[in-house]
Amino acid sequence: MHEIHPVALFRYSVLGALVSRVRLERGELKATIRELAARDYDIPGSRHSRIGEKTIEAWYYAWRRGGIEALARRPRADRGQSKLPPEVQAAILAAKRENPRRSINQIRRLLEQRGTVARDALPRSSVHRLLKEHGLSRPPGSASEPEEHRAYEAEYAGDIWYGDVMHGPKVPMAGALRKAYLVSLMDDASRLIPHSAFCPGEGALDIEGVLKQAVLKRGRPTRLVVDNGSAYRAKTLQGICARLGIHLVYCRPYRPEGKAKLERWHRTFRDQFLSELDPGRIQDLSDLNARLWAWVERVYHRTAHTGLQGRTPLERYRQDLPRIRTLGQRAARLDELFYHRLARKVRKDGTVSFQGGRFEVPYELSAQRVVLVVDPHTGQVHGVEDEQGQALGAATPLDAVANVNRKRHKPKPAEPAAQSASAELDAVELAYRAYYGDSQEENS
Repeated sequence: MHEIHPVALFRYSVLGALVSRVRLERGELKATIRELAARDYDIPGSRHSRIGEKTIEAWYYAWRRGGIEALARRPRADRGQSKLPPEVQAAILAAKRENPRRSINQIRRLLEQRGTVARDALPRSSVHRLLKEHGLSRPPGSASEPEEHRAYEAEYAGDIWYGDVMHGPKVPMAGALRKAYLVSLMDDASRLIPHSAFCPGEGALDIEGVLKQAVLKRGRPTRLVVDNGSAYRAKTLQGICARLGIHLVYCRPYRPEGKAKLERWHRTFRDQFLSELDPGRIQDLSDLNARLWAWVERVYHRTAHTGLQGRTPLERYRQDLPRIRTLGQRAARLDELFYHRLARKVRKDGTVSFQGGRFEVPYELSAQRVVLVVDPHTGQVHGVEDEQGQALGAATPLDAVANVNRKRHKPKPAEPAAQSASAELDAVELAYRAYYGDSQEENS
């Protein structure tokens, strides 16, 4: 007895409620098919979990005609043979050979413009089969050629960190239930989480806050790998990494393979933390974060990983402690390193604007371009710098009422230049003497 094809076996199992019946009552077939289509299935070779009613109906009639063997996939009788007219085939192949990077849609549009085929009369599948038959579907060097990916791992802890954001649960914030976002950083070599926190958003400010806590606890990574999202592209984050001596690296768009370990952390987090979390116990965002940090330190960091040869992330991280780049002297001015620096032009009244407020700076900077230094987390303005980072003075909130009685600094009037008797006459004096003549000199 020959072996049953796995696809046929799966389809037969889906039809179980139908094939086990000797006779179906009127209307029972459609009702049963509708019920089967509403179920979820583990479909071999597919990411989908549902099967359409028409598909199930086709399987049923195929089984009626030929039994279980009829449920196996059968190759097309015309496989590898194009049904397109010879002149259309020749035009397609010529267009592809002229420019190997032309896509199927580009070829279809080109042939429509040339009048070779009518509009929307050339199926994509027919063009693809023809190109594949002639070995032109993936020419060498084309964008469709598969890219080589290899598994890699940093040699030491602290060499590479990954950063990413995951959508989290809804928690009470400002009197309403709002979605929280999990911002996480992971060390590549040890799988340790330098810091992770639920934030009210997924912007640059949220990411910078997590990075600040991470470097405080686990030192500075050599490289920080992030995606191409606008939050990670923020100039503020780029400036912070530059001041900390961290090389910021961006993954190429639609290439998530570079952060596979972090994606694995997200799956673990969903399975072990979110699935066990009781939302009824969460009072606010800080309450949720307290539970997160306890779970990371007590559970995740102390659980053995297969990828770490049975060691825990904490054990693997401690192995490389002598190599970790600490903050050193930067620790004393860490807050300053995370300040935002914003370009501003000083008004003629010696003020600059920030978040709807006005701040006074040294009056001699009027009409000049300066860099405003602010703490983005508190909204406090600390001062102004030049483009090279040199301090130019303080920036204080404008008090227009107090300025009424404030003594103004006035420049000293210029001293008149002493004019010697031998000094040359100016244009006005020359005109005066020429008009009145020498009589004026006699009267003088």
